[in-house]
Amino acid sequence: MTKLLFSAQQLRWLLLLTSLLLAAGFVTPMLTLTKFVVVSNSFSIISGIWQLLQEGHIALFILVAAFSVVLPVAKIILLFNLLHPNTTEPKRRKKLLHLMHEYGRWAMLDVMIVAILIVTVKLGALASIKIHDGLYIFGLAVVLIMFITQQVVNYIESNINENN
Repeated sequence: MTKLLFSAQQLRWLLLLTSLLLAAGFVTPMLTLTKFVVVSNSFSIISGIWQLLQEGHIALFILVAAFSVVLPVAKIILLFNLLHPNTTEPKRRKKLLHLMHEYGRWAMLDVMIVAILIVTVKLGALASIKIHDGLYIFGLAVVLIMFITQQVVNYIESNINENN
């Protein structure tokens, strides 16, 4: 049996903190692109997604918005629901959480890394990229979501084992 590190209440508080970090990560500038030494543009996740939409890159807009904004927010909402007592039957909670954990593990990090890699490769000779706090804040929120998800898995498994 797995030892629980946190109670449900502590996990809810940690999830609230993570939600605030995620929101800050959405709007805090992540990087500044400087083209030809004189033109600089700073981007946050939200402003970058908005620019993709404005420039007509609909598929990329949907992909980045879904994986960088919608899925993390949906995962946090689901985690809050799973931590609330009596939301669903324990077996269904465990199945949903396992699916979310397995899918969410790669969803945010890989897309983010690939996006930064593409920008770096495409602009290497034409521009320089400076990383800002938004990248670290968003990255911390993503890692915390993954950690909390594992803790919630342990919490739910512990409750299921106690009820059987």
